[in-house]
Amino acid sequence: MNDNYIYLVFSKTGTWLSRGISFFSKTKFVHTSLSFDNSFKVMYSFGRIHPDKPFTGGFAIENLYDGVYQKSTYCECMIYKIRVTREQYLDLQREVSYFCENKKNFKYNFLGLFGVLLNRPVIRKNYYFCTQFVSEVLINSNIYKSEKIPALIKTTDLMDISNMELVYNGPIHTFNLPYEYSDLINTIEQVI
Repeated sequence: MNDNYIYLVFSKTGTWLSRGISFFSKTKFVHTSLSFDNSFKVMYSFGRIHPDKPFTGGFAIENLYDGVYQKSTYCECMIYKIRVTREQYLDLQREVSYFCENKKNFKYNFLGLFGVLLNRPVIRKNYYFCTQFVSEVLINSNIYKSEKIPALIKTTDLMDISNMELVYNGPIHTFNLPYEYSDLINTIEQVI
């Protein structure tokens, strides 16, 4: 039996928006990304399209080793893996593929962030913020269930998914290799 895993990356990037959301929400990790593999070179979320332009938000394909994650030495993350069925994995790939194919149609839901703080959803067609996107594709793939609608889901809600396993917690700049390969390298170094 092949295990299928997806990964959720919760991060604190240190940008002005990240600091503002963290201050008002009293939450350390305010950004969420989704990855299908443990290389974390291709992660999906809603955020900055260009690392140097804070108001160019939309559907973003991120890389943990580049862009906004490498702009500050203070970036931190928590990485979790979730075991999913083959059907859930394929459903999730279809959900994300839809966003990839239509990415120019999607915008960042800045107003939705205020809606979360006020517990009043701001729903606009084709507008998302990171946790709204991640929770929606997880819900549509039968991986996550919530009493809340995606427009009100926070990172702390996603951190409560029951079958998640913590992979890493710490500064992004010290996370250099996919975690499964670090044990292999340690073994090789001991043999040599």
